[in-house]
Amino acid sequence: MKTLYVSDLDGTLLNSNIELSDYTVRTINSLIEKGMNFTFATARSLNSSREITNNLKLNLPVIVYNGAFIMDKESGRIISSTTFTDIEKRFVIEKIKKHKLSPLVYSFIGDRECVSYDRNKVNEGIRLYLDSRKGDKRMMPLEDNGKLYTGDIFYFTLIGTREELSRFYDEVKTNKNLRVTFQQDIYNEYYWCEIMPKSASKAEAIIRLKNIYNFNRIISFGDAVNDIPMFQISDECYAVKNAVDRLKQISTKEILSNNNNGVAHWLRENFTL
Repeated sequence: MKTLYVSDLDGTLLNSNIELSDYTVRTINSLIEKGMNFTFATARSLNSSREITNNLKLNLPVIVYNGAFIMDKESGRIISSTTFTDIEKRFVIEKIKKHKLSPLVYSFIGDRECVSYDRNKVNEGIRLYLDSRKGDKRMMPLEDNGKLYTGDIFYFTLIGTREELSRFYDEVKTNKNLRVTFQQDIYNEYYWCEIMPKSASKAEAIIRLKNIYNFNRIISFGDAVNDIPMFQISDECYAVKNAVDRLKQISTKEILSNNNNGVAHWLRENFTL
């Protein structure tokens, strides 16, 4: 039985210091050497996830931007991608303008991956995000809001308080061609509303990866509401102790927390070829 093991990063594989513990790195690398097929699925970009997982010697592509892309971790080669149609893009932009919000717009402009934003409309939540990405060459601060929505857009992120974003979320989520998540940042008090094409999800990307490599089973690990679709298509799914209740309710079993190396401990005790 050929099994794909896939884990979320933040709040699951990473500890509260946004790090992989030495134990987790040693355990996963050792099991990969023994034949384990392991990768991660994250809302992070390739750049951001690569920085914090540099010591993992993965043998599979990784799933980034909540499933919008499957990419080779080392080379950055795109294996699978999903972008908005013009109709979907216009719908989201109209709602953003209606609610007078300032988004982070993820796109490819030519061959360059960009995160565009209006530098004159940076709230505290966005500032915290930008501060955590200093030196990131994808960042494109703009003076002219008219250039914000250029290129092949594949992801919108809005960061703010629950009150600022909740009405926008309620309207956008009615569009059945979109996948919309709304949840609090696990590292601060601000909320994130993230918008992707319907076919962009961790679950859809995992299924694509399963088919490419002819896996028979999927075992997944997570902590947040955006992991629910991933759990629903898994043969076994494990929620770390610090996970939200909604995820625990559909999990196969609850395991140790992210700060106690829950995923690594489970893998060490249960992995078999």
